[in-house]
Amino acid sequence: MAGEIAKRDSLLVRPIVSAYRLAGRRGFRRSVTIAHRFPSVRQYQAFTLIELLVVIAVIALLIAILIPVLGSARELAQRAVCMSNLRQLTLAWVAYADDNDSKLVWAGDSYIDEGGRRVESWLGDAFDGVSFDGGFASKYAGEKYHNGALWPYIQDIDVYRCPRGWKGYFVTYEIVSAANGSGVEGTYLISPDWTSRLSKRVGSTVLRLTRLTDIVSPGVGQRAVFIDTGHNPGVTNFDVHYLYQRWRWNSPPPLQHRDGTTLSMADGHVEYWKWSRETVEMPRTLRWGPVLRDGTKPMVDWLKGMVDYEPQTENGLYDLQRLQKATWGRLGY
Repeated sequence: MAGEIAKRDSLLVRPIVSAYRLAGRRGFRRSVTIAHRFPSVRQYQAFTLIELLVVIAVIALLIAILIPVLGSARELAQRAVCMSNLRQLTLAWVAYADDNDSKLVWAGDSYIDEGGRRVESWLGDAFDGVSFDGGFASKYAGEKYHNGALWPYIQDIDVYRCPRGWKGYFVTYEIVSAANGSGVEGTYLISPDWTSRLSKRVGSTVLRLTRLTDIVSPGVGQRAVFIDTGHNPGVTNFDVHYLYQRWRWNSPPPLQHRDGTTLSMADGHVEYWKWSRETVEMPRTLRWGPVLRDGTKPMVDWLKGMVDYEPQTENGLYDLQRLQKATWGRLGY
């Protein structure tokens, strides 16, 4: 009898003990969960002023490092596009000569010759001047405008413009005056009837080129054709002196790509030239002339810029002579 009573009591006590133990675990878990969700104030510590300043300094340092890197990457990408444009234009320039018995496309304004025939420029009226309507002029004006002699070869207006070009200009490239342009003093002869300019030759070097076959010495890989000037307010040539050790006032060295510029050679390859410090810091008056048609400079400022500039250092002279040789094939002084 006593054994049965003890057995019964144990069966009654065991669930009660288990219930207490279970409640204890739940209470413990609940207390841990509450403590986790609602930590005491002592678990949070604010930044000190020094720590905050250090974080700001690190962020500023990272920005200072990254901005030039990103700017450099962007410039390299734009330069690559520009060089591709110049290559395409030069190949079109060569193709035009191949299709016209080696005759080079005219680099100046379109005109009517003595026989009443229209001599079409490489760049037509549709590209002329600054864009005021934000569109390609020939799309709106129809037959009144001409797209230029190279348009049949490149019918994409984006190819005629550098991504870093001046805002509002359809075209940022010019042909050097030696590549069937107007020419400069000492590079041509006047015909007996005074109606045309004849190419002048010095040894095997033809100064003012009118035919692709004129390029003999130096070869096609050393004679410049297109140069990126950043803007083209009309059909113009990039003029550089032949007889004088000076930059022409209306054609200062262009600063397009990180103190330099891109230009193409007659064989189709394109180069990037970085100017020396003197060339970059050349008197700013030299850069006033070409913006006259833009209407951003008064006439008095433009007239102040009509002064040639003679380099004062060996590096500055090297820049000038390098471009003179690429343009004319040799120096004239």
